[in-house]
This record gives sequence, structure tokens and C-alpha cells, in this order.
Amino acid sequence: MTTQNSAVEADRALKSKHRAMWAQGDYPSLAAEVIPELGAILVEACGVRPGLRVLDVGAGSGNAAIPAALAGADVVASDLTPELFDAGRRAAEKQGAHLTWQEADAEALPFGDAEFDTVLSCVGVMFAPHHQQAADELVRVCRPGGTIGLLSWTPQGFIGRMFAVMKPYAPPPPPGAQPPPLWGDEDHVRALLGDRATDVRAERRTVRVDRFGTPEAFRDYFKERYGPTISVYKNLAGEPGRAAALDSALVDLARDGDLGTGTGATALEWEYLLLTAHRAG
Repeated sequence: MTTQNSAVEADRALKSKHRAMWAQGDYPSLAAEVIPELGAILVEACGVRPGLRVLDVGAGSGNAAIPAALAGADVVASDLTPELFDAGRRAAEKQGAHLTWQEADAEALPFGDAEFDTVLSCVGVMFAPHHQQAADELVRVCRPGGTIGLLSWTPQGFIGRMFAVMKPYAPPPPPGAQPPPLWGDEDHVRALLGDRATDVRAERRTVRVDRFGTPEAFRDYFKERYGPTISVYKNLAGEPGRAAALDSALVDLARDGDLGTGTGATALEWEYLLLTAHRAG
């Protein structure tokens, strides 16, 4: 087998692993219950309106794609894991949104050059392992003068810290893969887009999460529903001591982040980077 063929096979195996990771658990319910407002925030920041053709990359179950469709745009929701689309279709039908769902690898999008007026991603493309390839695709399919909009968890924020907590318990990343929260670093994203983007605007914001009664409830919810967390625990199968250590570390993370409001629930603030730009002409 040639070196090129080996690289293709390795990439195919990696993408298959990523698809399986997000297909397990129940990410659609997590997105709907914990962070339902984020998609609409991104859509508003991108100025989505009737008459625009919009691509949502890493759309999952449509957290941003559905609000974009409800804003009147012609929307394609794309994701590497089409298993997430069934929940998205049900949500779209319930809300009266009409859009197209298409399986797609964020690093090799099956769309033409400059095909979309707006290309956006809400905590989606950040999980593509090769950041430059994904960024190149975002730019390629956006028309000159069009909008690129990204909402990503920051390295310093709660979810970024959660990934740091899980890292010692996870298998080593494949060669060339980069940590997802880097997309929440403004300098990193600016470097990825380079001089192909103009009018870059970036702002750190937080979303308040207070649906978990205790730090333990947060941990158990993510162990049950969030693909990356489930995968880390699967990596610890047969290692009860390390699994227990991760249990404690995730509880400590939520306890340390608790705002202590006295409401009887664990109140957390999750930081994200909201970034918009125009593709240079």
C-alpha cells in the first residue's frame, strides 16, 4: 500500500471513529436542554435573513440550522454523523422549519466553491481534528463578501477545562489532530482564516447553565449523553480506579465552577467565543 493510500485509510478510520463517538449517547437532547439558545445567538450575529443560502457545518441536530431556517434562509445542515439528523428533523417539523440535511465531512465538504452566502458552525466544526483543513473548507464554500460565523467553547472556559480534565484518561490523539477548544482562541482562528477573512469580530460571552441539581448530576448527565465523555470512560474499561478518579475530577470541576447562588442547583457559566468575519473578495 502506498503512503498516500495509507493516509487515506487512516483518515477514513479516524472519521469513522469520530462519527461513532457522536452517535453514542444523546447529544440532541443535551443541545436542546442545556444550550438551546446558542444557535439562535450565532444566527443573529451572522445577520441571517430571507433570501440567503446558509450552510451549517457540524450541525448536529440543528441547534443553529433550525433558527437559520426560521429566519427565512435556504439552509443546509451538514454533519459527519447523520444519526443526529432524526432528532433534528423532528425538531424542525415541530417548529415549522424547512431545511436540507446532508452528511458531510467538515474537512472535505461536498459543496461547490462560493456556494453559500453564510457559513456558520455552533460548537460543531471545532471538533474536526485538523483545524486548517476545516477552516479552508469554511472559506472555500463561502462566497466572496459572505459571512463566516463560529461559536466555540474557549480553552479557559468550563467546557475547555472539562476537556483538559478528561485528557489524561483519554487515548492519545492521532498525529496531527488538534484540541477542539483551540477554536475558542481568537488568535488561533484568525491565523486559520488568514488574509482570506476581513471584518473579523470576536467576543467572549458566557451561557448560564443551572439545570443540574448537584455536581454529581452534571457528571452523570455527561457520562450518559455526551459522546466525548462516554468515549473517555470506555477507554477506562477494566480500570475502575482510574474511572473513579475521573468521576471525582469531573465533580470537582463542577463544584469549583458553581456560582453558589443558593438556589439549590449547581449554577455554571460556560464561556464561548463568538466570531464573525467576511470572506475577502
